[in-house]
Amino acid sequence: MAGNIHPTAVVDPAARIDPTVVVGPYATIGPGVTIGAGTEIGPYCMVDGVTTIGRDNRFYRYCSIGGMPQDKKYKGEPTRLEIGDRNTVREFVTLNTGTMQDGGATTLGDDNWIMAYVHVAHDCHVGSNTILANSVQLGGHVHVGDWAIVGGLTGVHQFARIGAHSMTGGNSSLMQDTPPFVLAAGNPCRPVGINVEGLKRRGFTAAEISALRDAYKIIYRRGLPLDAARAEMRARQQEEPAVARHLQTLLDFLDVASRGIIRP
Repeated sequence: MAGNIHPTAVVDPAARIDPTVVVGPYATIGPGVTIGAGTEIGPYCMVDGVTTIGRDNRFYRYCSIGGMPQDKKYKGEPTRLEIGDRNTVREFVTLNTGTMQDGGATTLGDDNWIMAYVHVAHDCHVGSNTILANSVQLGGHVHVGDWAIVGGLTGVHQFARIGAHSMTGGNSSLMQDTPPFVLAAGNPCRPVGINVEGLKRRGFTAAEISALRDAYKIIYRRGLPLDAARAEMRARQQEEPAVARHLQTLLDFLDVASRGIIRP
């Protein structure tokens, strides 16, 4: 292991680090850290707290990983940060541990692309295959679904949720939930349609995209109360079994939209 650790790095002997992990100059790794095979910790990174990092991740210089929550309710409890595999985390990113008010963990899945200066606050849950562009700021308790893309300089209010396969334009201010598959932008953030290009790139069929466009119209163009929109989408599930699982993804999201959803 020593051959992969720069002599200027400070690694606590209690840290559990796979022998293949590379640690760059002046990096610091604390005693509660576990790092899986093939991961690279760049120069000047700080990895501390109760932090578990999976395989083949790459952290660029000056990242702060596993720092304590920026929450005045936090009283030093042993909360944690859990990171999956094959994530790219660019310069000056901050990923904080959780709080006891929400399960005690912040999580990041697999194959995410986290650009420079992104902040992922306490108790956030980011799925897999997401892109968080430069300077995205996630408030506490934010949930980001798989394959979501969040544009640069976007601020996300605490407890807001960003649905799977959605795309949020840069410089947006997201105060409420963005449903899955939706394309949105603005301050305040507003829906502007379905993320058609993204869905095509991920192999969605023309029939699936058409059904999701119809679902978007049910939610946003028909003037229906949300309960009525959900009921109509459930009826569509019976009529269109080929797209039932995508409609269910929307329904599951809407069923727990405690902050309400973004509106035109």
